[in-house]
Amino acid sequence: MLVSILHRVTGDGMALVGSLLFVWWLAALASGAEAYGWFLKLFTLDGGKLTPLGYLFGIGLTLAFFQHMMSGIRHLMLDTGAGYELRANKTFAQATMVVSIILTVAYWAYLLAGK
Repeated sequence: MLVSILHRVTGDGMALVGSLLFVWWLAALASGAEAYGWFLKLFTLDGGKLTPLGYLFGIGLTLAFFQHMMSGIRHLMLDTGAGYELRANKTFAQATMVVSIILTVAYWAYLLAGK
């Protein structure tokens, strides 16, 4: 049940937060150099490094993406008729959470290590 709720929350969260950030970025870009500079200053430091707020939004959206993707894959497996046994269902549900955290850590480690 928790995985189903997380699937809905992460989908809505990515749509809402991602859309608002994208529209804000576009509005700042269209408003001129000062507004765009303020937007960049809020999320990045000199040299392209992220601020704590940039990391919060970046890691949060990445975790939401991977959680939503893993839950979607789990639902696809359920649609094929696999995994309805209680033990298998619980294992797959737990795996979606664990794998999404592992993928998020791996992705950010790759980004921070300089590729």
